[in-house]
Amino acid sequence: MGEESVVVIMEHITVDHIPSEATKSIISLASSWGDIIDENSLEVIPLTGAMTNQVYQVKWVTQKKSDQKEVIVRIYGGGGGDDGFFNREDEINTFECVSKHGQGPRLLGRFSTGRIEEFIHARTLSAHDLRDPEVSSLVASKLKEFHKLQMPGPKNVMLWNRLRNWLSSAKRVCPQEEADKVFMLDSLDDEINVLEKEISGENQLIGFCHNDLQYGNIMMDEDTNVVTIIDYEYASYNPVAYDLANHFCEMAADYHTETPHILDFNKYPDSEERKRFTRAYLSSSGDQPTDVDVDALVEDVEKYTLASNLVWGLWGIISAHANDIDFDYMEYAKQRFQQYQLRKAKFLLIDSSNAMGVVIDCP
Repeated sequence: MGEESVVVIMEHITVDHIPSEATKSIISLASSWGDIIDENSLEVIPLTGAMTNQVYQVKWVTQKKSDQKEVIVRIYGGGGGDDGFFNREDEINTFECVSKHGQGPRLLGRFSTGRIEEFIHARTLSAHDLRDPEVSSLVASKLKEFHKLQMPGPKNVMLWNRLRNWLSSAKRVCPQEEADKVFMLDSLDDEINVLEKEISGENQLIGFCHNDLQYGNIMMDEDTNVVTIIDYEYASYNPVAYDLANHFCEMAADYHTETPHILDFNKYPDSEERKRFTRAYLSSSGDQPTDVDVDALVEDVEKYTLASNLVWGLWGIISAHANDIDFDYMEYAKQRFQQYQLRKAKFLLIDSSNAMGVVIDCP
């Protein structure tokens, strides 16, 4: 649940609130369009919902006064690669490549602390939207398109390296008592090895995965029902079952409550919802999957929820020591680890005497 891009318009501010190099970049961009009345006369609106970045909508009046030019300005915050979660240059390259494939907003400009993006006239989904069968089907179809993107570079699965790298980072920053007594991090190396062995399969479909498909990273045009997936900080090649699993786990979250860190796993999609989404995913390219096809993918997805919970549990531990955002990262991490513990007995062959023993009282 890294970068959240829900855009809730707040009060207007002056251009002085954004870095001067960002101002120079957007004014230079506006002057190149030719139809702006005054490129220096711009309207800046902060947008809320981003977990790490500062995001602004910027507007200009054009010579056709009924029209406006609009862009998104993103100022990188904590999590911009400095904490080891991802490489910012890789993320920019991914952004540009996805854009060229027509799968996201266009990159309009860059500066050292951020970038300028195309403004998409669409609304960001809510937690409730993910439960709507029609919306869910559209998301499934778009995700299938995303997975088929041919990105440059090696097409190696990144999940297991990410887990091991983030575990190393979590061990470095987590206080020893919590690492030993709460999260049992020392036992996790072996469990990751078992997890990889048990749920990886030779015949599993590998695709270019978003890896953070929570509702805030999905936008939809209300007029055309066109879905756009945004924010690619964590995108990489992975088993597509992992991406579906991560999406299902995110249905337990609502990041727009007074306690955004609290997860409600009673909202995890039931069997019917999981099968409906999976069937929509498999059939979106024109194929008609059999019940056996659907059940097989659903089974793989369920196993990969274990990896999803570990990934974001470790993310929470690291973020608690890397960010000063008002979000209870450690409590979030505890809930993710608890879910891993609750579900692993069903899917993993781990000696219970040597297993991670996270015992957490979560709401």
